[in-house]
Amino acid sequence: MSREKCFKSFLGPEIERFIAHKRSLGRRYSTEERSLVLLDAHLLKERITSLDVITPAVVDGFLLSRPRKRPRSYNHLRSVIGQLFSHLVSRGMLDRTPLQSPPRRGSYQRNPFIFDRVSAKRLLAIAKTLHDSNGSPKSGAIYFALFAILYGLGLRVGEACRLSVRDVDLERRLLIIRETKFYKTRLVPFGSKLEALISQHLRHRQTVMADQPLFSLRGGRAINPCTVSQVFHALVPRLGLEIPPGVSSPRLHDLRHSFAVGVLTRWYRLGIDPQARLLDLSTFLGHVDVTSTAVYLTTTPELLEYANNRFKAFAAATLAEVAP
Repeated sequence: MSREKCFKSFLGPEIERFIAHKRSLGRRYSTEERSLVLLDAHLLKERITSLDVITPAVVDGFLLSRPRKRPRSYNHLRSVIGQLFSHLVSRGMLDRTPLQSPPRRGSYQRNPFIFDRVSAKRLLAIAKTLHDSNGSPKSGAIYFALFAILYGLGLRVGEACRLSVRDVDLERRLLIIRETKFYKTRLVPFGSKLEALISQHLRHRQTVMADQPLFSLRGGRAINPCTVSQVFHALVPRLGLEIPPGVSSPRLHDLRHSFAVGVLTRWYRLGIDPQARLLDLSTFLGHVDVTSTAVYLTTTPELLEYANNRFKAFAAATLAEVAP
């Protein structure tokens, strides 16, 4: 979004400072900026020219002027406005926030589908059979490599699609993830299997230049994340998956969830304390804090069994210590 004359109300300069503050903390804050543009336009429309006029009723009027059917969408808008007013309170410009209405309670919480190794291998095998419009197997090889990286490294689809050849360091087995969700660059290590896969993918490219997208189809342009999602959804019915009760139909982002759950399960299997390593996983995934990572840690039967066995062992040792 162009920042030139973006905010025109009396609160515009403070909104600009607030956004700059958030971005200095590593947040992209693009979606939130659009929400604040709506607030700015509402202040202009209602001819509000000072903070002392912004009462709880005015804030409620703004929220009601932007109908949101889904509680999550409404709560996001409410949260952004609340953060702005809390920022103004911290700067001494307001005594208290005028946002007083509570968030809406959501009646639906999506439970992601967790791909285990068997279902992930099935996805990769079917992806490999894809052909483009000219009957070439090139599309299959590209989507095979792309889905393997999404599942094997837990990248966001946008991060994978933005990868260029120069972002691949085969010597050190690293991917350089630029322009992340939080404007930060991070290094993502990979193992020997993905090294072989990426090397093969590069060898099959007709031309390999440093600034070229790592994943591209026609015209040399990077694959659009929406296209990847469409291909994924087209493949799902062919996988023959058994979706547990209460679990949603697979989405592309579930590959990232599956990576996080897989790491946690592996730690339990190896006797590693997940609590002590959660920050490592958070850093690997590119999160700003472990709270964001916790959203990805969906309970699976295997994970629950490992956690239960660990608790039994802990309880047995504790009881032995206190027994007379």
